[in-house]
Amino acid sequence: MQEVNFDEVLDQILARNPAYARDSYHFIREALDFTQKLISKENKGKVRHVTPAELLDGIRQHALQQFGPMAVTVFEEWGIHQCKDFGEMVFIMIESGLLAKTEKDSRDDFQDGYDFTEAFAKPFWPESKLKAEKKKAAKPAGAS
Repeated sequence: MQEVNFDEVLDQILARNPAYARDSYHFIREALDFTQKLISKENKGKVRHVTPAELLDGIRQHALQQFGPMAVTVFEEWGIHQCKDFGEMVFIMIESGLLAKTEKDSRDDFQDGYDFTEAFAKPFWPESKLKAEKKKAAKPAGAS
């Protein structure tokens, strides 16, 4: 079986569907590797399929490490605005032979992942902003 050249396949993907930046596909691949390493550590070196929920968490952790408070800005520049965009990219890569899935995996698994502000911005908020946010959330509806 001939090995798939990631960048050649990526050229074909981008020619058909330029919605997401080239770098975003490389990031997804890196985030998958990152996630597989985390899972392998937890499973004493055993490699297994990464679920969509695990991949979303790995994407979040990897993005925080790579981009820090600029993660949302980077993703927006790449055309990524919500978790369903990650799912769309993953399934484009699956359909192009770059990734594999199980029968249980679907695009819908990425639909309700996480809020980008909560996942990527809030970890860098100053304590004062976090406290103000908590107070605001604790107020009863209709209270001013």
